[in-house]
This record gives sequence, structure tokens and C-alpha cells, in this order.
Amino acid sequence: MNFWDVVRRQPLSNSDLNLLSLSLTQLFLHGLLFLDAIQLIYFQRMKDPLSLSYQTIIMLWMITNQAGLWLTTCLSLLYCSKIICFSHTILLCLASWISRKVPQMLLGAMLFSSICTLLCLGDFFSKSGFAFTTMLFMNNTELNLQIAKLNSYHSFIFCTLESIPPFLLFLVSSGVLTVSLGRHTRIMTAKTKDSRDPSLEAHSKVLRSLVSFLCLYVVSFCAALISVPFLMLWHNKIRVMICVGILAACPSIHAAILSQAMPS
Repeated sequence: MNFWDVVRRQPLSNSDLNLLSLSLTQLFLHGLLFLDAIQLIYFQRMKDPLSLSYQTIIMLWMITNQAGLWLTTCLSLLYCSKIICFSHTILLCLASWISRKVPQMLLGAMLFSSICTLLCLGDFFSKSGFAFTTMLFMNNTELNLQIAKLNSYHSFIFCTLESIPPFLLFLVSSGVLTVSLGRHTRIMTAKTKDSRDPSLEAHSKVLRSLVSFLCLYVVSFCAALISVPFLMLWHNKIRVMICVGILAACPSIHAAILSQAMPS
């Protein structure tokens, strides 16, 4: 639906540009999860150390997921600037700046994600190189396997920590929208004895889409977190595949919700 809007409407609005970037990120995320499932089913033996190709897919998934989080945070900030009526001068200037700087915000989000990509990949391959060198000089198979597991855990934690800044920004902007919605509802009810209002309805739809993303992001993060011991410790392929299915379902559900909740 977003691609169809791109064909119909030119030039793109800030909201359309943000949604297009988010759509492309989610498509790439689905492609990585599809490769992850194929690698897991046909090539990766559960009791063997994770292959380099499988670890690379996991790393790219974590980086793409982080980029999607940044884009959703930019979308949340954009909605704050378009929907909320600020009374403070500084907040008015900030909302006006956000509305005018959406392309720069998206470029900044991609730049930050690229920096995180380089850091994650540098950390990952340096650890992999160290583990490979260690394995050359040590014949203890069990110890080598533990070293490989430790490196994978370290890379997962490292990429997870880099998702904290956009997640906090998303929580702050969503919290501001929640407070604004409550205040708007009280004002409309006091004035008209009826809380139904077009702007209020748009406000509610946007907030529902952001809350749904928050819930889906938490579910996908928990699925990713749970899949680590299933993959590394208990070697349970079926449960790992269930986690991969949940990870694939969450962005699809979010895309369907977004298509119904976009303000004009």
C-alpha cells in the first residue's frame, strides 16, 4: 500500500518518506529471517558451533531491526510535531524544526545505524578472528565451543545496548502523545459533551499504532532473547523456528496496523 502511494502521490510527504524507508527496512528484515530459516533447516547442525554465514545473518538481522527502531522513532517524533498543540515557545520551535527536518532526521538515523553496523561487525569479526586463532592452538573441542558461544552472546548484548537510545526516544515521544491525548479528550468533553472529534480520532489512531509497535517490539525482543538459549544451550531447532516465526510475524502485523492508522 505504501508503494502504491509512492506511485500515486508526488512529491512524497514527510510521513510517506518515513513510511517508505520503514517499509523497505521491514522487507529486508523479512528477507534476512527467510535466509535464517533456510540456514537453520538445511545447513546448521544444532550441536555444532554456529557457522560464520549463520552468525552473519543474525548480526545483519539485529542491525536491520535497530534501523527499523530508529525509523519508527522518527515517525513517532513526526507525529508529535504534527498532532500535538504545544503552548511553550521552545516546544513550538522544536515541533516546527522536526516537521521541516524529517529527511535530515532519516539520514541521521541511517548514519547512526551505519556507525552501529560498523561497530557491531568490527566487534563480531574481531571476536571471530580471535576465536579462530585460539582454536588453531587448542585441541579442546568443548572449550572451543564455549568460546564460540561466548562470542555470540557478547555480540548479541553489544548490538542490544545500541538500541537503547532510539527506544528511549520512542518511549518519550509516545508518552507525550499519551498525555496530549488525555488532555485533548478532557477539553473536548468539557466543551461539547462529546469526545468524538476528527482530530481526536486521528490522535487516537496514531497512538494505537505506536502502542501496537511497542507491544510488538517487546514481543519480538523477547522472542529473540529466548531463541538464544534454545539455539546455544539446548539445541532445540523446533523452538528456535517458532521464535523465528514470531520475529517474522511482528513486523507484518505492524505494517497492517500502520496501513489502517495513517493520518492524512
